[in-house]
Amino acid sequence: MEWVETTGDSITEAKAAAVDLLGIAADEAEFEIINEERKNIFGRVKDQARIRARVRPTKPPPKQERSDRGRGRRRTGEGGRSSGGGTKSKSQGAGAGKSRRDSAKSDSGRPAETKAKPRPKSEPARPRASSSADADHKGESVTESMSLQRQGEVMSEFLGGMLRAFELEGRIEGAEVDESTLEVNIAGPSLGLLVGPRGNTLRAVQELARTVVQRKSGGDAEGRVRIDVDGYRERRRTALSAFATEVADRVRETGAEQALEPMSAADRKIVHDTVTDLDGVDTISEGSEPDRRVVIVPAD
Repeated sequence: MEWVETTGDSITEAKAAAVDLLGIAADEAEFEIINEERKNIFGRVKDQARIRARVRPTKPPPKQERSDRGRGRRRTGEGGRSSGGGTKSKSQGAGAGKSRRDSAKSDSGRPAETKAKPRPKSEPARPRASSSADADHKGESVTESMSLQRQGEVMSEFLGGMLRAFELEGRIEGAEVDESTLEVNIAGPSLGLLVGPRGNTLRAVQELARTVVQRKSGGDAEGRVRIDVDGYRERRRTALSAFATEVADRVRETGAEQALEPMSAADRKIVHDTVTDLDGVDTISEGSEPDRRVVIVPAD
């Protein structure tokens, strides 16, 4: 996923600007601090804070399994040790000198050892048998992350129960937006209750559904799944884009900046993206959540 770089008078402001650009909630972002802000002796910002941010990867990279180093145990050759625990019986028929040396070894209590035969290169190392206890102990290493399709199923089950609880009629459909994003849409009549003013209820439903997925996946789920109600998100995007263009034209004509109403990070991203393609105007963000807003200003 691509990184964005932002600045601000503080790390908090720089992070808020990055969230605006990404159009996500703060807990969905991953941040890297490049420089912290520096102030002069009067407390004024001398150098702004600078950070990098991106959408937090939800699927950890696959762990590389350790290669089998073929570390074999030493094996004693056949006949290396007698059942009696020594080699004295074999040394009795030998010559006098050899007999004395063997007797000295047997008196010390150390039986003669035979070197283990080296394993042929073609002989593979014996794999260590895994037990159920090992699997339980290392459960997190063998558990696969929850796929987008499975997340869609979990969210569909949750949304179906919610519709029944509110006694609403709706059809739940899923569609892939891209390889890492799945959209679950609820289609049907009289579903405005699930959208709420400015989409606030829809965002709450999104957070609840995401919490359900996190609990069932143990926090290990790939990609992102977003919820829509009867195409509200696309209608909201079209309306916001048209409104931002209208305000930008007015700012360009009058030369006076204009602040918009507080919006969610996703809505602010729509405004930023729209104004970026227009000449003579620019955007900044002011305030803190939940009252953070976009200000359209004349471009210098």
